[in-house]
Amino acid sequence: MLSPIAWRTPPVHYGPWELVTSMLTEELVKLGLDVTLFATGKSITNAKLMSVCENGYEEDKSLNPKVYECLHISNCFERANEFDLIHNHFDFLPITYSKLTRTPVVTTIHGFSSPSILSVYEKYNGHVHYVSISNADRAESLDYIATIYHGIDLNQFHFQNNPKRNYLLFYGRIHNDKGAHEAIQISKRVGLPLIMAGIIQDQKYFSEKVKPYLKPSVIDYIGSVGGKRREELLGNALALLHPINFNEPFGLSVVEAMACGTPVIAFNRGSMPELISDGFNGFLVNDISEAVSKVNLVESINRENCRITVEKRFTKEVMAAKYVDIYKKILKQ
Repeated sequence: MLSPIAWRTPPVHYGPWELVTSMLTEELVKLGLDVTLFATGKSITNAKLMSVCENGYEEDKSLNPKVYECLHISNCFERANEFDLIHNHFDFLPITYSKLTRTPVVTTIHGFSSPSILSVYEKYNGHVHYVSISNADRAESLDYIATIYHGIDLNQFHFQNNPKRNYLLFYGRIHNDKGAHEAIQISKRVGLPLIMAGIIQDQKYFSEKVKPYLKPSVIDYIGSVGGKRREELLGNALALLHPINFNEPFGLSVVEAMACGTPVIAFNRGSMPELISDGFNGFLVNDISEAVSKVNLVESINRENCRITVEKRFTKEVMAAKYVDIYKKILKQ
């Protein structure tokens, strides 16, 4: 299992690719598979751990990202003959090693950071087995062995049937892609407090589009949160606002909120229609005005619908079982 090394696996706070890699790894170990995890040295796992650096390069700025990415990937592929299969969660670079070994390579494509990287995937199309994380995030020029949605650990997100419901929540990167500014505008127009949680990924955007609107108990930015605090924030919100400005490949925060019973109001882009059933566990909207109108209807959503959706479709157990199926399919080939 080849994890990214920007952050620890699992991450302390932010690091969605590392988080998914960790949940899948641990579930595979529970199922009895012999798994070696290639990740940072301080990663936490029940698998065998291999590493070339103790910390992620986002956690230790003295590390040269490209140097350690190369050392990390080569460490895995130079041991390829020790494994039945390599599962890559590290974007496009590792697949350039795939023809140097007879060991089959599965690559989960967590998203396309730029159209320019598609040419790498196209070169190895038919040789590497590609898994998409939503049907919306598929490239027409590529062949896929499956779409497998991310799963979460339900033990970390308990159902809250009697929430405080006195605030709206924005939970994600502070970046234009995630619609932090739009969430503020929705909150202001409906007259409800907004709590904003997440890492600041674009400092200029934060300074211009978020910071001027911050006001205690009206619009609060609380930084990155995890653990019990994250669960409390998600579970007690009236709704999660997810007014994205890009075609999001998946959306872990959407699933995490629904696991706690909290409906989601999301812009209808990317994978959102695959996660949200309009009027059942949240609302799909096209702009700020539509989002404002749905806030007044959000209490009509049965919170149990949100939880049931996750239990049936988006758990780590469901995810792992689907990956085991494709591992078997590949090895039979």
